Amino acid sequence: MRGKNHNGIKAVVMGGGTGTFMVLSSLKHFVSDITAIVTMADDGGSTGVLRDEYGVLPPGDIRQSLVALSSSSEVMRELFNYRYSTGVFSGHAFGNLFLSALEKITGSFPKAVQTAGEILQITGNVVPVTTDDIRLSVRKENGEVVKGQKYMISSGFKKGENNTFYLEPAAKINPAAEKAILEADMIILGPGNLHSSLVPILLVAGVSEALKRARAKKIYICNMMTQPGQTELYTVADFVDEVEKYGGKDLFDFVVFNNKKPPQEFVEAYARQGEQLVSSDKKDFEGKKYVPVGENLVSSKVIQPKAGDKIPRPLIRHDGNRVARLLMKIYFS
Repeated sequence: MRGKNHNGIKAVVMGGGTGTFMVLSSLKHFVSDITAIVTMADDGGSTGVLRDEYGVLPPGDIRQSLVALSSSSEVMRELFNYRYSTGVFSGHAFGNLFLSALEKITGSFPKAVQTAGEILQITGNVVPVTTDDIRLSVRKENGEVVKGQKYMISSGFKKGENNTFYLEPAAKINPAAEKAILEADMIILGPGNLHSSLVPILLVAGVSEALKRARAKKIYICNMMTQPGQTELYTVADFVDEVEKYGGKDLFDFVVFNNKKPPQEFVEAYARQGEQLVSSDKKDFEGKKYVPVGENLVSSKVIQPKAGDKIPRPLIRHDGNRVARLLMKIYFS
């Protein structure tokens, strides 16, 4: 798992959820200076309840990034990710409750994140992309308006539709996030939910501008599977095109994607849920300025479900170590 730690390299990982957790957990063994810039549009599940009831900023994706970069004991990491399965706290992760309480005590979400980072002894920094209280909305091609990230999955989008995502209210970039982007040597976006995690980051005013100004090598990691009603029939190039619709044309230097077919029984299990492997074709990359990098990135590790999980653990996942090694190979190319 561990590799040579390249001191002096400043890496920025942008996103949220399990994809960002995977990249951070593995890349920290190769690079000591990492900043996670985390999406702040989540309003579902435990995070949504805390936002609605206590008026706090969304802690869920921040919590996962903190745990990913933590060098504290395994017990402490498990504590922050522990999710109650019964009682009044059913569905809540302890770390979400902890961060929300810290925000109330300190009066500042960034201070709460910093304090939690000290407790978890993180390597690097975790920074919210914005400290504005935002909600993700979309105006669909048919004129329908859907408000709230938690409703995006059920609203349904089709490939080729002219849907417009936006934030309410408009948000500005956190100065700490802007500073990290401009000083980075390597910037990684994804993998992650395209419209719920990645696009909301790019919608924050100042993010696209900072990315364009940044002199870092910019790398996009594409998802392995499509999502029903969200990215059906998307190819690797389609994912990139959608990201660049909001982040800017020719934003990336490299696009990383998996080109290894997982075990057939896993593929069939996903197909029954309407999910397909994200395909790629050399013709799709013709005329693109980015360099497509296809590798075997499939993890062979089986993840067992944990108490309190309401979402099934994925069968097809990125191998974090392979991803991290590939990122370092690209950086030194």
